Amino acid sequence: MKTLILGLIFSAIALTARSQVPYNVVFDLTSSDTNVHKSVLRWLNGISTGKPDAKLELVLYGQSLDMIRSGKSVVEETLKKAISNPNVMVKVCAQAMKRQNINAAELIPGVEIVSDGIYQIVIRQSQGWGYIKAAQ
Repeated sequence: MKTLILGLIFSAIALTARSQVPYNVVFDLTSSDTNVHKSVLRWLNGISTGKPDAKLELVLYGQSLDMIRSGKSVVEETLKKAISNPNVMVKVCAQAMKRQNINAAELIPGVEIVSDGIYQIVIRQSQGWGYIKAAQ
């Protein structure tokens, strides 16, 4: 009987500890595919709706930069709505911007520039954030 009670207590503690794990995810986006852009925004919206305290960060580099360019993004309005959530951050790699001759004035308001997109992902992972590669 004591073994059963101790087992139940440890199970309850394990479930409680598991439910307290923060929902922090960094999304890695390099694709120019607009279907991938739409997918990642659906994920951000779905997670934010189901778990409002989740912290989500989308990091763009490579060929994905049209997603965050004002007037060029096919998901501009949806992206603006996502960025309006204080728990959703969208960051773009300054090196990728430089290679593609994109300046800060071209970005959708609310998009932040980081010096190195890959390093930004490494930082988040070192902080215990989950990692998702956005691809189709």
